[in-house]
Amino acid sequence: MFKKRVAFSAVIAGAILIACSSHNLGGNVLPGSSVNLPPIESDLAVTAVLPARTIGEELPSAGLGTYNSPYWHATIGGYTQTQYSQTLGFPPGTKITLRNLSKTTEHTLDVVAEIKGPPAQFPKNPTLRINAQGHGILGTGYASGIIKPGKTVTITLSKAGIYLIGCAFHYKFGMHDVLAVSKSAKPGQEATPIPKGTATPSGAPSPSPHPTYSYGDVPQR
Repeated sequence: MFKKRVAFSAVIAGAILIACSSHNLGGNVLPGSSVNLPPIESDLAVTAVLPARTIGEELPSAGLGTYNSPYWHATIGGYTQTQYSQTLGFPPGTKITLRNLSKTTEHTLDVVAEIKGPPAQFPKNPTLRINAQGHGILGTGYASGIIKPGKTVTITLSKAGIYLIGCAFHYKFGMHDVLAVSKSAKPGQEATPIPKGTATPSGAPSPSPHPTYSYGDVPQR
């Protein structure tokens, strides 16, 4: 038993070092995002995930990818609650942490518009603010302000609704998404991971044995 514990600890330590070095080299492993480590035995596995009530943001081409939502009839990218781009969902009253996953690039989260339902029609050239607006409460006109690489801001989701969001710096590079604030809201299907060395994000969904859907990805019952 003692030898098994030592071997398990050594593999975990090695896997963590690999995950850290992969991100430093521009790989797909993101700080705080999901990392599935190989099991030592059939009943042993370790998973590290983004903290609850957290949104991570980064350029789709930097690792998050894009996802073509069949319900919203739109391509989303740049924001995630797990590991890769997906539509976002939280219950009203939630206080969330917005984390810039990049080590080199500044980002924002601006509310582009509030909509009633699909399709999500993202305007081509919206006017997005780089200065903070809205006093930390999500709503029409909200802007997070500039979030430095690796830094965070806190946002309170006090009002139910469906919001189109985007980055003021990288909106035209596919960094826009749907954020649903509703009792039934959950994060949507993830984008397919981008192969290393590929600059163009993929729009196909990731294969998953237990996919989850956001408030707008499937009709509510």
